[in-house]
Amino acid sequence: MNLLATWFPNSRFVGIDLSEEAIKFARVEAEERGNKNVSFIARDLSRFDHQAQPGTFDFITTFDAVHDQASPRNVLRGIRISLADDGVYLAQDIKASSDVQHNRGHPLGPLLYTISCLHCMTVSLAQGGDGLGAMWGKEMAVQYFQEAGFGSVQIHELAHDIQNYYYVCRP
Repeated sequence: MNLLATWFPNSRFVGIDLSEEAIKFARVEAEERGNKNVSFIARDLSRFDHQAQPGTFDFITTFDAVHDQASPRNVLRGIRISLADDGVYLAQDIKASSDVQHNRGHPLGPLLYTISCLHCMTVSLAQGGDGLGAMWGKEMAVQYFQEAGFGSVQIHELAHDIQNYYYVCRP
């Protein structure tokens, strides 16, 4: 966020994270860089669908985050509510199928399933959440985006990135 705030000084940025520690780090970095156009909020977004301010943002991003949420559907509905009608939501998440058998040949499969079980799922489950995990997969991701109110979901891959899909979601 701080790099973007530096590169685009006429734009406004808001970073939200559950971790107070991460937010404190980002605030210190923003102050050191002199970024006046960025703010950071420590917040649990489990009920974001009820707390989101309609049409607040033109562009929203998440990076390997949705699958960790206690209530991913609520977060995604909140993102849709917060997004302007002509806005774009970019979600980068793990490149996998929702069907385990289709991931057998995944070049990082064993590592990603391990991380999924030992970190991602436990972060969500510890909050009483859904416990999707990193390997929730493309099919489930698209379903969740559509359920949240995104009428257009495009999936992009980058040649140099064997680990992630880039979902471009529009109302």
